Order: sequence, then structure tokens, then C-alpha cells
Amino acid sequence: MERLKTIYEAISQDGFAERTLQLINDYTNDIQNGTENFYRFNFPEHAGLCTAGAPLIGASIVACYARASLTTGSETGSSQATGPANWQIDECQEQLIEQWAKAAGIWVEDSELALIKTFGPKIAQGAEAKVYYREGDTSVVKERASIYSTTQKALDAIILHNTLFPETAMKVVAFTRDNDTLFRIVLTQPYVSCLRLATKEEIDEMVEAKGFHDNRNGEGVNYISDRLALEDMHPANVFIDTLTSKPTCIDCIVKFLNKEA
Repeated sequence: MERLKTIYEAISQDGFAERTLQLINDYTNDIQNGTENFYRFNFPEHAGLCTAGAPLIGASIVACYARASLTTGSETGSSQATGPANWQIDECQEQLIEQWAKAAGIWVEDSELALIKTFGPKIAQGAEAKVYYREGDTSVVKERASIYSTTQKALDAIILHNTLFPETAMKVVAFTRDNDTLFRIVLTQPYVSCLRLATKEEIDEMVEAKGFHDNRNGEGVNYISDRLALEDMHPANVFIDTLTSKPTCIDCIVKFLNKEA
């Protein structure tokens, strides 16, 4: 926590100047090298954090600073303060991550054109993600929008997905805003060939092996463990991989049961 405190002080005093960027980079490298731990995650989750890439780790550090700065402000402003609302946290986290990403050189302007040129045509678009893929590539690229209450929770979801489903691990490469100014996370993910959609029974068996049980009396697509909530596990997000013949989760909603924003 002492190193995080130093980073927070640098952001507060100097913004994302060269020294601040270096402090974030050094801490990120040490996390990836295994010589430092990020206090928000347990040991298995650290593997998911490192797999998600340096841009995600840096963004998580900045997001934690944003929340801490808002919380400190609300505590000093009034003895009756109840803390910042999620929308305030989310807005602050987006703004600061954008500032940091631009300073660090991992912000993409005109992202759709850039991604089509680099990674191939857009092959799908839903409420949460735009997907780009060139035939024959081993990975797809996604512009992922947040469906979570804060940006930190959207970042956590990637880490937790990687922890639970390393075969389809997501790696963050950049950040952007789309034509509607919606903040998006740019990430890569292994391409998986779909043999068929998974059945409810196959999904139940897969998540039970990971320590989850059905949270809807066996009738829904939501599961919980002692630490996490796993939702949206319907067949469109879980299918049988052509190569392995096993259920494979490409996307879901995953979050901590109890964790600050």
C-alpha cells in the first residue's frame, strides 16, 4: 500500500507527468514479475490480472486512485457525507483513465477505422462489445463497453474472467471512446470455433467444478460462489469448442459479491 500511496500523491500533485507514469509502470512491472501484490486480489486472481496485461493493471491503479480521491473529498466535506455515488465514481474513473492512457500512449482515436485497418472487419456488435476479426487470425479484437456500475468493476470483470476461464483470457491493449463518446476498453481474446451451443446441464457442470452453484433454483443462468457472482451464463456466451469438445465461456458478467467500487 505504501507504493500505491506514493503513486496517489504523484497523481494528485503532478497529474500524469513523466515521473507519475514511471511510478505506475514500475509498480505494474513488479506486479507482473510477481514481486508485488495488488491488494484487491487473491493469489489465483493475480494470474488473471497479469494475463490481462499492463494497460489493465495501470488502469486499475488509476481507477483505485479516482475512488480514493472522491472518498477523501466526501469525508472531509461534511460529517454527514455518505460517500460518492457510483455514477460519480464511474465518471471520475473514466476521465482519469483517459488522461493516463493518452499520456501513456495507449489511447486510440477514431478507433473503429483504426481497428478495422489493423485487425480486420467488424463482424459483430452488441450492447456490450464490437468485435473485429480477420479470417485466419488466432484472436478477435473487441471494443468492450461497461455494463457495470463503475469502470473499476468493468476492469475487475476482465480479471475475474481470466481467472475462471484462462482458455479465453482477455488482454487489454488500449482504451478509446466510440462515435457516441462511450468509453470502451480495447482487448484481444482467442478465437474459438463453435461446434454447438452448450446445454444448461453442461454449463452447470462446468461452473460447479469451479466452485459455483445456481443462484436461481436451477432455473436461471446466474451462479454464485463464496466470493464471486457469475451471471449471463446462457448458451450464446458458452459453447462447445470445436477443437476441445468442451464448454467454453467467451463472455459473461462476473463480479465480486462484496467489494468496493
